[in-house]
Amino acid sequence: MDYRYGSLTVFKIRYHFVFVTKYRNQVLQGDIGLKVRELIRQTCNAFEIEILKVVVSKDHAHLLISAPPNMAPSEIMRRVKGRSSSKLFESFPDFKSDTGDVIFWLGDIFVLHLEMLPKK
Repeated sequence: MDYRYGSLTVFKIRYHFVFVTKYRNQVLQGDIGLKVRELIRQTCNAFEIEILKVVVSKDHAHLLISAPPNMAPSEIMRRVKGRSSSKLFESFPDFKSDTGDVIFWLGDIFVLHLEMLPKK
């Protein structure tokens, strides 16, 4: 088993997140898509979140992670989406969505908590 260890804990908590761009704008292509992937990795490394897989499509991203038990899924996404959005606008100052908004990600997320089922 691939358990993770904290100072007082042993855990194996996995989440699958799906989050989309505002208005499902297909902007996660080319340099912007690569930068988003890089920013997600940097954010997860900064908060000791282990990335198992990340896929960035044209208008959404899938993120499969293993997170410490002291972080709620909403807190994880707040950090990932907030940091990636602000750093993306710093890297591409001329970039705005079609509507002129400075909001990059949609507020909603889909999250699935994955757990190990015992073998029968």
